[in-house]
Amino acid sequence: MKLFNLILALFIIAACSNEKPKKEIEDPGKIDDSTNIVDLSYPQEKHFKNLRQLTFGGDNAEAYFSFDNEKLVFQSNYGQWGVSCDQIFMMNVSEGAENNAPMLSTGLGRTTCSYFYPDGQHILYGSTHLGGDSCPEAPPFMEGKYVWPIYDSYDIFKSDLNGNIVEQLTDEPGYDAEATISPDGTKIVFTSTRSGDLELWTMNMDGSDLMQVTDKLGYDGGAFFSPDSQKLVFRASRPQEGEEAETYKSLLRKGFVQPTNLEIFTCNIDGSEMKQITNLGKANWAPFFHPGGEKIIFASNHKSESGRQFNLFMTDLNGENVEQITFDPVFDAFPMFSFDGKHLVFSSNRNNGGGRDTNVFLAEWID
Repeated sequence: MKLFNLILALFIIAACSNEKPKKEIEDPGKIDDSTNIVDLSYPQEKHFKNLRQLTFGGDNAEAYFSFDNEKLVFQSNYGQWGVSCDQIFMMNVSEGAENNAPMLSTGLGRTTCSYFYPDGQHILYGSTHLGGDSCPEAPPFMEGKYVWPIYDSYDIFKSDLNGNIVEQLTDEPGYDAEATISPDGTKIVFTSTRSGDLELWTMNMDGSDLMQVTDKLGYDGGAFFSPDSQKLVFRASRPQEGEEAETYKSLLRKGFVQPTNLEIFTCNIDGSEMKQITNLGKANWAPFFHPGGEKIIFASNHKSESGRQFNLFMTDLNGENVEQITFDPVFDAFPMFSFDGKHLVFSSNRNNGGGRDTNVFLAEWID
């Protein structure tokens, strides 16, 4: 979920490499002269129809549907919207956000991981604004390795669509963020350091009845519920005993994680029936259940020799039949299916003129 730092890392890694990015297939963005419509999808993207671009500048990601599928809430650092680091914005699916989008966060601190409440009139999101008005400093690249910051000033808030915070849901010292809501509207899952490690927790919609879900050493985060609200899918690192584990714990004490080895896991909402779904190597993350509940879509760089190219893939719940869904030569991630299963929203570096902008795209989904 740390979008801006991830995109920046991809370009810094590219700048340090002697290998030039390769265009493996024909670029999208060609105009069909008969219709004057720009085709934004690649030829291999057979699950997409009528792919639309919804944002047009800056880094935009973690776009998630309202329960009625009519709105998207997302984070952006687009300078023309008057922000210097990630803040939370909203757009109508039918209109997109080409010109402007209302900001729902305070405009202070840094935010992440917003999600609609079932009533469509409120969102939750993580924010550091209680720790200071300015954006927290981005972490350095430590010894040439990419790290994510785990800001201990993150807490989770409930806001109305006018940007007014109506409730603070967490107030423990340490990192509380990456929150999403179950489809049945009864539970929130989030990542927290309150037990000493980055673990998944659940709580009721008002912040009560806290329960720890995971308890293994490593970063458990980016969790979403299954369509029936009974399971969770998430990304996790599992450092091995010895040097790996000591490095992980040392970085976490300094407020960092190194997200270069992540796999996809599932479990029941109480933590039982824990199962590792992928074993692909490199970084597999941003998972989301297919509406049928029998497949998982996720982002991965496991097919990229350099590690710079992220695409969307789909797998069965047993980790078999891994299928590549997107083919952008730089970055596709943060997928979410609409609640009716008709659309997929995701973020991509496609159609940005070769620059660094990451934008939100929406496609009609074809099984």
